[in-house]
Amino acid sequence: MLNVSEYFDGKVKSIGFESASAGRASVGVMAEGEYTFATAQAEEMTVVSGSLKVLLTGETDWKWYQAGEAFNVPGHSEFYLQVAEPTAYLCRYLKD
Repeated sequence: MLNVSEYFDGKVKSIGFESASAGRASVGVMAEGEYTFATAQAEEMTVVSGSLKVLLTGETDWKWYQAGEAFNVPGHSEFYLQVAEPTAYLCRYLKD
């Protein structure tokens, strides 16, 4: 079953799903902008196209991630994104 979600006045849209290969995950697209997300559980974010500038909680330096690159976000935390161009992503929800 697919679960469609929309955030930040429609600037971020995602489709949640579950599969044998990816587990529980979502795919989506972010328009240009700055966003703060909170996590309930650990996540692995992979940039599919475009790029993301990311600041994880507890870090002091922003890091760029390009298409094909991934980063992990701890559970029960926040992370900050700067998006300079429309960017697609895959978010896999990990076991804590």
